[in-house]
Amino acid sequence: MKSGYILDVQNVVVSFDGFRVLDSLNFTMNYGELRFLIGPNGAGKTTLIDIISGKTRPVSGHILFDGHLDTRHVTEHRLVQHGIGRKFQTPSIFASLTVFENLEVATGFKSPVERLLGRLPSDHKDAIEDTLQKIGLLERRHIRAGQLSHGEKQWLEIGMLLVQDPKLLLLDEPVAGMTRRERDRTGELLLDISKHRSVLVVEHDMQFVRQFASTVTVMHSGKVLSEGPVDVVQNDAKVIEVYLGRSHARVA
Repeated sequence: MKSGYILDVQNVVVSFDGFRVLDSLNFTMNYGELRFLIGPNGAGKTTLIDIISGKTRPVSGHILFDGHLDTRHVTEHRLVQHGIGRKFQTPSIFASLTVFENLEVATGFKSPVERLLGRLPSDHKDAIEDTLQKIGLLERRHIRAGQLSHGEKQWLEIGMLLVQDPKLLLLDEPVAGMTRRERDRTGELLLDISKHRSVLVVEHDMQFVRQFASTVTVMHSGKVLSEGPVDVVQNDAKVIEVYLGRSHARVA
């Protein structure tokens, strides 16, 4: 695993109709790190994910990925090929295809020419098998994706990113709507994934964050309000004032 930053966001400004959603934001992530991103609604969390993945272009600032790539000048599709995978809150899977077929299709997102020619290289087959094992759907490989539970659909979409071999995974509220057992399984999956790649998770479920996070970044008003170990952050007076006081009440 490389040392240093896989992601370096420097003085980024994003403005909509004169309102600064990201206000000279600075944010970094290490290689092989599982980072949780929390904060109240409107803090800029999703916008940060948007600028990393190329969906939104900043007004100013720099976004350096993997030590050399300035993502401001690269399309979303090309960023996928460079190793940035993004999962939205609602699963985007092909309900009429089997679990295996969904993963097979996903391999083509990074290698479209091979998929156009109808070939599935042996290394892609191996990657699919390994991914099925990792996401716990090996025995459900021939089930149509539309028949999966909500949690299984989330794991399948994570698997669809993993078969593309990303360097950085961006996950938006991956445990929303899950049962406690599914949340625990997802947390274990994220810990396993982060052994080999970086994972940035936007999450509102503070119980889940406390259980599985080591480092947490708290955003507020488009800036980083606090960052560090979860036990330190949750006792930060500023965080309690703007976020945890309300979220504690909601989670309890």
